[in-house]
Amino acid sequence: MKKRMIAIAAATMATMMMATPVLADDYKIGICNYVDDASLNQIVDNLESRLAEIGEEKGVNFEISYDNCNADANVMEQIISDFQADGVDLMVGVATPVAMRMQASTEGTDTPVVFSAVSDPVGAGLVESLDAPGANLTGTSDYLDTASIMKLIEAVNPDTKKIGLLYDIGQDSSTAAIEAAKAYMDENGIEYVERTGTTTDEVQLAADALVADGVDAVFTPTDNTIMTAELSIYEKFIDAGIPHYTGADSFALNGAFAGYGVDYANLGAKTADMIADILLNGADPATTPVETFDNGTATVNTETCEALGLDFETVKAAMEPLCTQVNEITTAESFDELEEN
Repeated sequence: MKKRMIAIAAATMATMMMATPVLADDYKIGICNYVDDASLNQIVDNLESRLAEIGEEKGVNFEISYDNCNADANVMEQIISDFQADGVDLMVGVATPVAMRMQASTEGTDTPVVFSAVSDPVGAGLVESLDAPGANLTGTSDYLDTASIMKLIEAVNPDTKKIGLLYDIGQDSSTAAIEAAKAYMDENGIEYVERTGTTTDEVQLAADALVADGVDAVFTPTDNTIMTAELSIYEKFIDAGIPHYTGADSFALNGAFAGYGVDYANLGAKTADMIADILLNGADPATTPVETFDNGTATVNTETCEALGLDFETVKAAMEPLCTQVNEITTAESFDELEEN
């Protein structure tokens, strides 16, 4: 269990050393991340940095307890129990499983929950509706427009006849997106084959199976299990000449051909804004609409693009009519590593 304590203060260290600061209001926030992957880590990093900005602007202190349960339900339970024992003012659940457990654990209490990166909050039973959650929680959704990704595949790879669906059957974030993909392909006469995995080893076997299936492309939604395994499978698809289309830019960071979806840095910042609105302005989570985002950003891994024998400028030209923007990226383990290089 990886844990860290972060004090986000209203003043810079230099100012604190120069004068005794005026005591500010303190707010304790407990953040639990579901798994260590580039997308979810990017959310947490930007959430924390945005809270730091708000703290300085408003003259308050946000004391953050952060932990990552690494997809272990028992560890998740202990983290949430620790937050409750510490008397946090608000909990943040990053990804659907954490949000659902926090919802159950805080039922009947006054502790608000703000979730982040929940793809289908209504379908998961977290909220009654996006406009009116109806309970003591709200948050941000990384809802995926699956039809748009299918159209990207057709635009870049017009000869595609069979698409592989690679996902973890136990991931709530994949359920609606996979069903939408099937419906689209059924309507458009595209053959598909499903392969699933719940661990990195299983995902590797599923990737091998898709290569053997002779698929022309692979689609994965915002699935944390596949995201965690991406660095171990992307070369399998490159060697087979199969482009991997996914639901987040972090997959492309880790070697997939393309990611399409929300800006996770912005999602993290917006989550922080919602936290501040609840704690500082008294906003009621039950009536605070869930934030959704434009899914129009495509991110192409230019190294993978070249390895597949595709020209990036040609790919970009095919994608641009279907996206608000097309970004390029190269392979790295994390966004921090990419920035350092």
